[in-house]
This record gives sequence, C-alpha cells and structure tokens, in this order.
Amino acid sequence: MKKEVFLIEGMTCASCAQTIEKATKKLKGVEFSSVNLTTEKLTISFDENQVSFTDIKKSVDNAGYTISTSKIKASYSITGMTCASCAQTIEKYINKLDGIVSVSVNLATEKMSVDYNSSLLSNEIIIATVKNAGYSAKKINSEEKVNDTSEMKEKEIKLVWKKFVWSAIFTLPVLYLAVGHMFGFPLPEILDPMKNPQIFAMTQLIFTIPVIVLGNSYYRIGFKTLVRLHPNMDSLIALGTSAAFLYGIFATIMIAKGDYSYTNELYFEAAAVILTLITLGKYLELLSKGKTSEAIKKLMGLAPKTALIIKNGIEKIIPIEEVEVGDILIVKPGDKMPVDGVVIEGVTSVDESMLTGESLPVEKNVGNSIIGASINKNGTIQYKATKVGTDTALSQIIKLVEDAQGSKAPIAKLADIISGYFVPVVIALAVISGGAWYIAGQSGVFALTIFISVLVIACPCALGLATPTAIMVGTGKGAENGVLIKSGVALETTHQIKTIVFDKTGTITEGKPKVTDVIVVDPISKDELLSFAASAEKGSEHPLGESIVKEAEFAKVTLKKVSKFKAIPGHGIEVQIENKTLLLGNKKLMDKNNINQEYLSDTSDKLATEGKTPMYIAIEGQLAGIIAVADTVKSSSLNAINKLHKMGIEVAMITGDNKQTALAIAKQVGIERVLSEVLPEDKASEVKNLQKNGKKVAMVGDGINDAPALAQADIGIAIGSGTDVAIESADIVLMRSDLMDVPTAIELSKKTIRNIKENLFWAFAYNTLGIPVAMGLLFLFGGPLLSPIIAGAAMSFSSVSVLLNALRLKKFKPSK
Repeated sequence: MKKEVFLIEGMTCASCAQTIEKATKKLKGVEFSSVNLTTEKLTISFDENQVSFTDIKKSVDNAGYTISTSKIKASYSITGMTCASCAQTIEKYINKLDGIVSVSVNLATEKMSVDYNSSLLSNEIIIATVKNAGYSAKKINSEEKVNDTSEMKEKEIKLVWKKFVWSAIFTLPVLYLAVGHMFGFPLPEILDPMKNPQIFAMTQLIFTIPVIVLGNSYYRIGFKTLVRLHPNMDSLIALGTSAAFLYGIFATIMIAKGDYSYTNELYFEAAAVILTLITLGKYLELLSKGKTSEAIKKLMGLAPKTALIIKNGIEKIIPIEEVEVGDILIVKPGDKMPVDGVVIEGVTSVDESMLTGESLPVEKNVGNSIIGASINKNGTIQYKATKVGTDTALSQIIKLVEDAQGSKAPIAKLADIISGYFVPVVIALAVISGGAWYIAGQSGVFALTIFISVLVIACPCALGLATPTAIMVGTGKGAENGVLIKSGVALETTHQIKTIVFDKTGTITEGKPKVTDVIVVDPISKDELLSFAASAEKGSEHPLGESIVKEAEFAKVTLKKVSKFKAIPGHGIEVQIENKTLLLGNKKLMDKNNINQEYLSDTSDKLATEGKTPMYIAIEGQLAGIIAVADTVKSSSLNAINKLHKMGIEVAMITGDNKQTALAIAKQVGIERVLSEVLPEDKASEVKNLQKNGKKVAMVGDGINDAPALAQADIGIAIGSGTDVAIESADIVLMRSDLMDVPTAIELSKKTIRNIKENLFWAFAYNTLGIPVAMGLLFLFGGPLLSPIIAGAAMSFSSVSVLLNALRLKKFKPSK
C-alpha cells in the first residue's frame, strides 16, 4: 500500500471534507482516506496497481474540489533520439508517471519540457524513466548558460561526418565489386566472380563489416527500442540492413559450398550503401538543424565576455559572470554594455537594434536605463548594474525564444498521432508485402528486396521535423525583428486573428502628454503665458502640468516666483505670481470664478474635437489664453492600422477616456470601432464580448490595467516598453513601441503555418507514395522494382527536404 498526502483547494466546511472522503473511498484499491479541514489535507492509502494519482485527482475534481499541486517546470536535453517515434516513446513513458501535468518532447531541439507535481515526482525519477525508454536525459538548470550546447552539437556533426567518410571509403569498393562487372568495368582476375567467386564474396563481406561497425548506433538503438515494443526509425534501418547483411553471409556460405548461383545475390552492397546514405542524410540533417537555431546563437553571441568596473576608485576588467548588482561599470565608445543598468554619469547614444529591431540610436542621459549587449556609440558613460546573469533583458529574451522553440503547436498533433503508429505499421507492411510476393511465386531475393525497400523508404523523421523546425525558424526570425512569440500555440493562433483591440494610452498614443497649442488673448504674448502657466505648475505632479513645464523648458522661458499655491480637485489650481491671482484649469474652474470665455469658446470646442485637452489661464479675473495638451499619436499607429485593414482584420480601440477624446484619436488613425469610458477592470469583459461572435481576438496593451484583457484575449500582445505585468500576461511581446510590429507578427504567423502545412503535406505525400512503390506497386503493372539503395537515398532526402523548406523562412521580411 502507498500512502500520500495532498493539499485540497476549495473546502469551506466539514461537509466538504466528508464529500471528498466519500468520493475517494469509492475508488477501487483505496484502503484509507481522511480529510483534515483545518490543514486542508487529504491523507490517502491506496494500492498503486489499482489506483493512480490521476484517478484520485479526477475523483476529487468530480466532487467539486481541487488537489493543489506544487507544480515544477523543468527542461531536459535528450540524447539518442533519431525520429518522431523516439519523441513519442519518451512522452508515453513520462506520461505514465504519477504527478505528470504535461510533457512535450521536441525532436528538432532535442529537448523535453515537463510540468510535474514535485510532491509525487522527482528529477531523478524522470531521468531514470527516460533511460528505461532507451534514451538519456540531462536536466538543464537555469544557472547554466542558455542553450549552450553548440560545442556538443559541433562535436556530433564532426563525428557523423567522420563516420560518413569512412563508411564511404569502405562502401565504394563493395559497390564497385557488386555492380561494376555488370557495366563492364575491369576487375582484377583474383576478384572476378566467374573465376574466384569465393574471394569475390569474402572481399565484399570484409569491406562491409567496417560499415556495419561504424553504423552500430542504428543497431544498438534500433533493436533496443524494438525489444521494448516502441520501434523507431533506427529499428527500420537495423531490420532492413541486418536482413541484407545476414542474407549476404548466407549467400557467401552457399558459394563456399559450391552453389555459385548466389554470386549475383550477395546483397552486401545494399546494406553498406543504405547505411552510408543514411549517415550522409543524418549529417545534412544536423547541419540544417543547426541553421534553424541560428537566432539563438546570434542572441547568445551579443553579450560581451568581460566588463570594466570601478571599485574604490580603481578600474579593473572582470569576467561578465562576476558582475554583481550595484557594481559601477564604465563603457567606452564602441564597446558593448555588459549587463542591464541605469546611467549615473555621462551622455551617449546607444544602438539597441540587435535587441529591439529599432534602427536609430537611442540617446542616454543620467537616469536612463541601459540594456545589456547594446552598443555604446559615441560617449563614455558610467552606469550602475541593476540586473545581471539570467535576469538581464538579453537572457530573458533568449529564454523566451528558447521556450517557444521547444513548444508544440496544435497543428503538430496529427503528425504526433501518426508517428506513434507509423513504425509498427511499416514493419507489418514490409513483412506482409515481402511474404505476399514470395507466396505469389517470386524468388526469396525478390521478396527480400521488397522487405528491405519498404523498411528503409519509410521516414517518420520528416513527420516529426515538419512542425518544430518551422517553429524554430519562425520564432527566431520574430526575435530578429523585435517580435518575441512565446509559444507554438501563440504562433499558430495569431494567423487566425480577425479582430485586434488596441489600448489607447501608451499603445496607439505615446502615453506622454505634450503641449500642442498656445492660444493667447492680447496683450499677453505666448512666451509670457507659458511662463505664467509653467511657474504655476512647477510644483504639480499632474501629467498635464508636467507637460506645460517641459514645454517651457524647451522654449527656454524664465519661470516666475510663486507665493501661494492652492489645488482645487477636479478643477485646477489657484496661485499668486507677482501679486497677481492666476487660475489654471478646466472650464468648470472658469465658470466657478465667473470668468468670461465666450470669445475663445469656438477655439476650445475645436481643440476638444481634435482630441486635445484645453487648459484655461485667467489672470486677475480676465481670460488670458488657453494651453492645449494632448497625448500625441505614435508615428507608426496610422500605418499599422491601415495595414491591418488591408489584411482584412477589424480594428477596435479601448480606453477609459471620454467619448469625444477617444473618437478624435480614433479618427486620426482610422479606427471606426471605439470602446470609450471603459474602467480598467471592465477591459477583459469587453474583449470577452467580442469573442462571443466566435472570432479570434487579439489585445494590444502596455499597462498593468491591460493585463486581464491581455490574458482574456486569444492572443495578448504587449508593448516591450510596458510593465512587467503586461509582458508576463501576453503571448507576444513587441520589443519596441512600433505598432507596425503587430502586422509583422501576423504575417510571420501566416508564413510559418503555411510552411508547416507544406512540410506536413510533403512528409505525408512522400510516405503515401513511397511505401506503395517500395511494396512493388509499379512492378505489378509492368514497371521497375524499387532498389533498396534508391529507397535509402529517398528516405534521407525526405528529412533534409523538410528542413530546407523550413529554412526558407529565414528569408522572411515584413512587407511595407
């Protein structure tokens, strides 16, 4: 009996505890079940041969409560996989473990992502289970350098290339001996099959053995998985080439006994050539796989290896790993910023294009933030480190991209299901077709040819690589363009978007109010009015007041001394300047103080319809003018929304602002659907209403108040300059505040999904056409019989072709 303790969520009274006890006790194999309401724990003893964690969880769920799981997300690098069937096998083994929430094995990245309940499972059990499945797993710790496996991959590529070269060296003589005399190529008398058949056969055997030894991994893995009833691509290769090799040995023995009819039926060349071609295919596949992850390599290569810091007045160079939060770093022109931080001394411009996609350098002054790995252009600065190691923006970007590349898209499910049954079905077809031809009266050699051809032409690899390779290239390409797509699901869903809802402030607009108009009443001048207004607002923290002060600083007007200051909530302020009473605020403030605004009323209304906020200034009871302030529209907003309209996507705007201002902004950027005066907590409800029509809805926002709506939308898109909460809630993060990246994300999604569909089509088409041909369909109607050597070459090419097609995505460029 096994005893476990689980935390229960949702209980409110003793009746709840009784309900859970009754529900779990009904399970066959449960010996004891007790729920403690105070500690909210379920203690249960059960026979694990009859009851699983899943059964207990389902029972508690059905009772209306939840087992609280201490969920851990872990990543593992997997070695030993060769095809989609391998990934399927590992997933099946891991899914059988109690406490597994989800598992996903990515063939292209050779990584496994596991969500599991730490109270039921451990890292050691997961690694041991992978080993039992016939593969090796190593946990990837967050402290380790992200995706730092390039050295290992390079070694693997070199090893496979070496194996191919040596295989080819030994295979060419076998091939020459086997087919050369058929084409009249000269052979030494000692190797002539007509004069020395035994030496002819033994020479081929001697040259084939090294090729078999070099390809030992196909047999080691292939037969191991076959014995465990989870055959993979290696099993097909092992069975096919073993059959050819063993038949060759049998033929050699028959020749030694004097039956020279076997001289032309040795089949050694089939085994040797198939292994050599498949090793070449494996090499090309590894090269192509390496190119799919170039985006990660580029990102990793951005960070400098050392940093120049200053401590106790002494400058010294240290490894970047030794930089600590709070260290003061010195960066000279042309150098890279080692980590994230804030400027404390100096002025410069910084190239952040490698991280944000923004081509223009960004000016940096004291107080401005620095992104690690960006390039210092022209000034020497000192800045304080705020984030180091895996906390830096670059590390977080790499992790986001890596997680996305390791995830699966829903479109991959069909390929996964087929891959799970693929190899056993192929083995069955090989046996049936070979046997059928033999029973139909064909020779044993003919039946063997059919058997081997069917085994080696089938390729689950193409199916397994179709989706992850395209996702790897697509998400990598997105990162290069400043668009971080967090998962395969997000990448796939984005191309189905029919409605996009934009938050107004900080998304469509800059989020920083600016003075747009200064209207004066004679005899006061614009500079004088600005001076009075800025002097009055100098002590204000209101965003509109700050914008007036900034405008005055820009205009270089002299500020006046304020003797009295009084804030009037909801109206404005009243101040004393140079013994004059000044009122600054909205129309309500003017009405309250009986200030005549009649001669500026039309101007005020016009400014309001343009989305501007008019602020009235009265001096000594007389209207002196209006200063209009507006949150200006981003330069990219109009172009982005026009582009989305051309793509057939409905665009809406959501804001807490009043209807008049909202309509004015919407008119500027060409949005017809406006949701105004929406409270922050109601934004998610508005998105939900749009989803009721069955359309896929995306939400674009940047603030904390946008987070619920971002989470509610089918796709949440956060502006990179926004808050951490918004970015965390989103599916896609735009590294720069350019809304043109929204249509870019949709275009990238469409092209990636089209690429995946192409890959899946060719993978399915290849196997649908290839296997019947290998089974002798053409021969049945008077055509040729497929050679196992051609079948092996075709199998290798199918995987490489899928990878090459995925690599076409690297040419992606956003349309203008």
